Amino acid sequence: MGKRLIHQRRGRGTPAYRSASHRFKDKIQYRSYDNLEKEGSLKGKVADIVHDPGRSAPIALVKFENGENKFILAPESIQIDDDIECGISASISFGNSLPLAEIPEGTPIYNIENRPGDGGRFVRSSGTYASLITHDADKAVIELPSGELKSFNPSCRATVGVVAGGGRKDKPFLKAGKRWHALKAKGKKSMTVRGVAMNAVDHPHGGGNRQHPGRPTTISRHAPPGRKVGSIAAKRTGKRR
Repeated sequence: MGKRLIHQRRGRGTPAYRSASHRFKDKIQYRSYDNLEKEGSLKGKVADIVHDPGRSAPIALVKFENGENKFILAPESIQIDDDIECGISASISFGNSLPLAEIPEGTPIYNIENRPGDGGRFVRSSGTYASLITHDADKAVIELPSGELKSFNPSCRATVGVVAGGGRKDKPFLKAGKRWHALKAKGKKSMTVRGVAMNAVDHPHGGGNRQHPGRPTTISRHAPPGRKVGSIAAKRTGKRR
């Protein structure tokens, strides 16, 4: 009798594969739009820099001048008691958030909104940043960390700078146990067995007289859980040339 695939076991949500959402200190989103941000800017002061076990980057607690306290993704070089601004007239300095239409070309940015007002969706992990390439009449073109060029609404907000915590992957784990504990905190498994090394009853790529998939490794998005292995709904395969 075969085993459940690791993808199936993850989907059941058992304690071994539980989402790390309970580890997040707070939901990191931009403030909801108000007249102050649309017409000018709102100033705040960094009160504390906090480790968030659920994410790779540190977060900063900001106390705004209107009495509101909010966590933001900390940029590099930020310190306690630093001043930050958010709004259409904010200056171009690390930690300030403003619409893409107000940011000069070539500026490093992070935590970019996909649609105006959604709070920030792109470029949020430690050490990452995107570059604003050009402005057009109705869009802003941004180069993401992957190298992809993506167009955004000029009203979408972004934060100037680079996400803090860069170089996190430069230090090697040195032993398997360290990596196991690091990934367990995120609800992931560090060591997995290749499908081609399994028996046919345990994996769609298993079996045969040698280790080979025996079938295409690209699979439909709508395949059942027992078949959804390999390159799921891949747009392309092969080496990029």
